[in-house]
Amino acid sequence: MQEKIKEIAARVHEMRELSEISVEKMVEYLQIPEETYKNYESGEEDIPASVLFEIAHKMQVDMATLLTGEEPRMNIFTVTREGKGVSVERRKQYKYQNLAEKFIHKKAEFFIVTVEPKPEGTKPGTNSHPGQEFNYLLEGSLKVYIHNNEIVLKEGDSIYFDSNYEHAMEALEGKPAKFLAVII
Repeated sequence: MQEKIKEIAARVHEMRELSEISVEKMVEYLQIPEETYKNYESGEEDIPASVLFEIAHKMQVDMATLLTGEEPRMNIFTVTREGKGVSVERRKQYKYQNLAEKFIHKKAEFFIVTVEPKPEGTKPGTNSHPGQEFNYLLEGSLKVYIHNNEIVLKEGDSIYFDSNYEHAMEALEGKPAKFLAVII
């Protein structure tokens, strides 16, 4: 897994330089500390999917290019078989599988996200990113924290929200929760 993180980091670094975007401009765009961004590019820290999505947007490349090193080629349809989506984020908190990495010029990113339960009393880390997000719960139960609200979702429930606001997800009942996420 560490090898995959280093490969993605190297692609981000190379694409940023090819795009002639300075570290300072990228940090300003992402609104994160410069040290954090440098850790992303060096492979010292895994790049969260939401940040990778924004980096790709700033560089005007498809997120799949950063993930796999290959340009998406499909423009009529793409099929992703069960369990075969490219893994995006390998942190303990969330596991992402990209469901449409081969489709070119996507208007949104589609993921199956698995949230592992955390030790009781541990709050999940929050993040935010430009745009909007839609989540549809497939398995388990999930507590969504967003803008001073806590919403519990059960299987079949969904939420659509402005992802500019700090948000986090927490698996409930000591079991993983799995949901379809669409980032727009």
